[in-house]
Amino acid sequence: MRTLRLAALMFPLLLLHGCAVLDQHDPLQVDLAGMEPIPGEGLEMRFNLKLRVQNPNEGAFHYSGVALELDLNDLPLASGVSSHGGTVAGFGEALIEVPVTISAFSVLRQAWTMSGSPFQNVPYALRGKLGGGFWGTRHFTDAGLLSIPEPLDTP
Repeated sequence: MRTLRLAALMFPLLLLHGCAVLDQHDPLQVDLAGMEPIPGEGLEMRFNLKLRVQNPNEGAFHYSGVALELDLNDLPLASGVSSHGGTVAGFGEALIEVPVTISAFSVLRQAWTMSGSPFQNVPYALRGKLGGGFWGTRHFTDAGLLSIPEPLDTP
């Protein structure tokens, strides 16, 4: 009887371990592919970030949304979310657009630390996640140099 109870307790753990072993996959490659200004409200600036997502796995990856944060010069600059979902084919790639907001405070903080130098070839760090449900969410990071385009004038 005691062995039966122990087996009943161990079975769910073994099942979870087996699922984890079967779900081995290489990480997605996410790169910042572009940044275009879009109209903002009040003192905020808005940009549409374009992410190139490459899936080095055999199976397709289905995502239900994306959330990200962008740092510039090791300081927080922008954040954005999108509820648009899609699929990145196995051994394929997709371009995902995410609107991000830059607050006036973030711009002032960046301007203060850059002391008058232009926003060209500035180090950035991007981190975020592609939502894929309880077991399928994939986190990503990217880093490099960024040149920020001029914001659009809103009529």
